[in-house]
Amino acid sequence: MTRLIALPLLALTLLAGCTVPQTAAPVRSGGMAPVPVPYTSVGLERVIGQDAAGLTKLFGTPDADVREGTARKLQFQGSFCVLDAYLYPKDGVEPRVTYLDAREPDGSSIDRASCVAALTRRDGGR
Repeated sequence: MTRLIALPLLALTLLAGCTVPQTAAPVRSGGMAPVPVPYTSVGLERVIGQDAAGLTKLFGTPDADVREGTARKLQFQGSFCVLDAYLYPKDGVEPRVTYLDAREPDGSSIDRASCVAALTRRDGGR
């Protein structure tokens, strides 16, 4: 009778050793865990509040221009990052940048001010 109880307990013990605890953060290729990017407006003074003409003067021709109702998104791409500038009208004035989003070409997070700085250095906006 002891064998009948011991054998299933041994099997359960062996199976329990097959699980892997999921307590660690996922690791990106390159062996480093993703680091959260702080969200501040420091370094964005040249962009926040600009209209479409000001953005084009700063970054060159947008790589994408998407309109939805009165809102507009201009996208600028470089080898370092992709910047989405969201323009919204206020009080009947031409739409201006109120929000920015930045990411690396692979989609991972990047500091928005670093992306703005990199894109202003693009040759001819490309």
